[in-house]
Amino acid sequence: MSQYTQPHQPQQPYTPAQSPGTRPARNGLGIAALVLGIVGTVSGLVPFFFWLAGILGLIALILGLAGRGRAKRGEATNKGVTTFGAVLGLVALILSVVGAVLTFKAVDDVVTDINEAVADSSASAKPAAGGGGAAGGTEGKDDVLRGGDSAAYDDGLEITVDAPAPYTAGEFAIGHTKGNSAYTVSVVIENKGKEKFDAALVTVDARAGEDGVNAEQIYDDKTGEGFTGTVLPGKKITAKYAFDAPADAKNLTVEVAPGFEWDASQWELKL
Repeated sequence: MSQYTQPHQPQQPYTPAQSPGTRPARNGLGIAALVLGIVGTVSGLVPFFFWLAGILGLIALILGLAGRGRAKRGEATNKGVTTFGAVLGLVALILSVVGAVLTFKAVDDVVTDINEAVADSSASAKPAAGGGGAAGGTEGKDDVLRGGDSAAYDDGLEITVDAPAPYTAGEFAIGHTKGNSAYTVSVVIENKGKEKFDAALVTVDARAGEDGVNAEQIYDDKTGEGFTGTVLPGKKITAKYAFDAPADAKNLTVEVAPGFEWDASQWELKL
């Protein structure tokens, strides 16, 4: 009689019953709050970066509060880090407010200084003795300065333009057009202030006729050099300028600008 043998079954490896595992701690919010809080606080120490400190501080505070909520629910284990991050975020916000106040105050002071400097550069008219210029004491832009009148600035600078004189340009002159008339004007700058004056920045321009066409400056062997060097307190300097005007022009408007910090003054001269 045959005996039946049951086929051998492969033994399955033993697998223990799985126990419920713990979820990993979610500490990301606390770490982010700490990093942003540190960067925001450091940025807040520089008043100009108040805007960066404010942004980072606000984000750090929000993340820190959210991270504390996770820690209370047992989802995070870095409650101390999260709290410190939130505190640094609040500090960064306070520093941003202080920085904004300091920055705006500094900008306001600079604007005030600029306005004062511009106001100090205004000129008043000083008519020549016996001349017909406007009375002094008013702003130069409202006065009509004539030949021989002076524009006196508040810092002690005084500019005088003499009446124009006919001029014969040299054979190789630059700026003179055949058929036009040439005129010279003498410009005197006297420094009655306490600081030396840089005359190299002075510009002198002219317009001719009723239409105010540009009067080209003439350069030859006698005119065109202009002002150079500096003028010490109590000293004066003189330069002669030649301008080309249409033959039928009856007047010449000369404008002198002492520099970037001063208002330009104008003289209405009869030809």
